[in-house]
Amino acid sequence: MNTLIFLDRAAQEFQEAAQWYEERSPGLGSRFIEAVQYRLEVVRDYPEGNPKRKMNFREAVVKIFPFTIVYVFYKRKKLVTVISIFHTSRNPALKFKRTKR
Repeated sequence: MNTLIFLDRAAQEFQEAAQWYEERSPGLGSRFIEAVQYRLEVVRDYPEGNPKRKMNFREAVVKIFPFTIVYVFYKRKKLVTVISIFHTSRNPALKFKRTKR
């Protein structure tokens, strides 16, 4: 089985988005978390199921919510690194920028 890790930036984006949705409507933050977690499980189990977009970056669309999960899959290490939980209204050039863990 593949291992899934988050860069700090991705974890922060995930937490902030969930909090934002929860503040707008109680329970919506939980629905967002469930939608992202479901998609993360699919990415972990089938990381090559999404095409490469730029260099080795891949994107998985989160259903219902306007977010994509940007990640890199290291096949030899069996490692999926989540780079960003990216809101689709942001500048697309930012989605492929890496930061330290």
